[in-house]
Amino acid sequence: MQSGTVTTPFGRRPMKLALVKGQFESAKIKHGKSADKWKVYRDACDARSLLGLRDRAFAVLNALLSFYPETELSDDNNMIVFPSNAQLSARANGIAGTTLRENLALLVDAGLIHRNDSPNGKRYARKGRDGEIEAAYGFSLAPLLARSEELAQMAQQVAEDRRRLKITKERISLCRRDIRKLITAAIEEGASGDWGLIETHYLAAIGRLSRAKTDQALSACLEELTMLHEEITNILEMQLISQKTGTNGDEYRHHIQNSNTESIDEFEPRSEKEQGEPAVPTREPLRETIKAFPLGMVLRACPEIAMYGPGGAISNWRELMTAAVVVRSTLGVSPSAYQEACEVMGPEHAAIAIACILERGGHINSAGGYLRDLTRKAARGEFSLGPMLMALLRLNGKPVQGTG
Repeated sequence: MQSGTVTTPFGRRPMKLALVKGQFESAKIKHGKSADKWKVYRDACDARSLLGLRDRAFAVLNALLSFYPETELSDDNNMIVFPSNAQLSARANGIAGTTLRENLALLVDAGLIHRNDSPNGKRYARKGRDGEIEAAYGFSLAPLLARSEELAQMAQQVAEDRRRLKITKERISLCRRDIRKLITAAIEEGASGDWGLIETHYLAAIGRLSRAKTDQALSACLEELTMLHEEITNILEMQLISQKTGTNGDEYRHHIQNSNTESIDEFEPRSEKEQGEPAVPTREPLRETIKAFPLGMVLRACPEIAMYGPGGAISNWRELMTAAVVVRSTLGVSPSAYQEACEVMGPEHAAIAIACILERGGHINSAGGYLRDLTRKAARGEFSLGPMLMALLRLNGKPVQGTG
């Protein structure tokens, strides 16, 4: 006999001391306690990962519960069921005898049922003269009643773990997408930096992510990707802020500072075509040549948009775009004008444009007309958000590092 086990005198089955302890606890069920057997069963199913059980075991447990005549498990009733293996197999979807015995043992080991063996090892009940059961031998369901609260807590823990895991995976997906976009933008636009090395670090992180299965491992991957995203953002943000705006910057500062006019045509200078001069060759639309700006820079240039975010703050691009939809309605910009801007500029840049218009809303007579004008210029490749953001940073008194 193995150490740490005892043997039942009639069943001749090894019994671990932990199971003996479980039987003692089941015997201490509070008088009058009851629980819906199917509610307890569902909690146990939800907690299967913590219990270490598989689906077959729960099919057998379901079959055992079906032999208990009452809906409520109660210490006032005899909680021992005594079906034969053939009856259990029939109610457990025809499970084979060997598999049935194996899963019964797993349920016992998990502390969900107890064996109550008869002298000859058979399962049966003995009734008295009044027809009531005097003694029953089979499987006791008392552990389910004794552990009903514990199983409910375990089910809640599994549900919470699943919720956290889902959130972590969503954050990882968003972070991966943003990093990929930023690296692509930096390489395509020739931003300075060792982007080959950064790309290598990114691919290595994705490789580790593919092997991460637990919440702890996924959280570690998310932290790694978040740090890489912040590093890339800081590199691009410093370059964007430090570059001189040149003529275009002077032009847009002039537009913003002198926008309190009677028409949007005075707010934005006419193109050569509008002035009757030969049209310049059409360039690529804005969304094809300019990638997303760092969110932190946008919020420093346009702080007023933050109050329209969830809880009066904006922490990601999705929240900025959601806030822009609210601001669009507040400013009186028509849905069609905003939709056109999204199609031409891209949704992120359209949201930035709305944030800029909100920031200088008191100096713009027609927000909708102004947005349409910017959209037309963007379609011709004649408009850039960068100088506008730089002008707002200076106008709001934010430090612009590295400018000459």
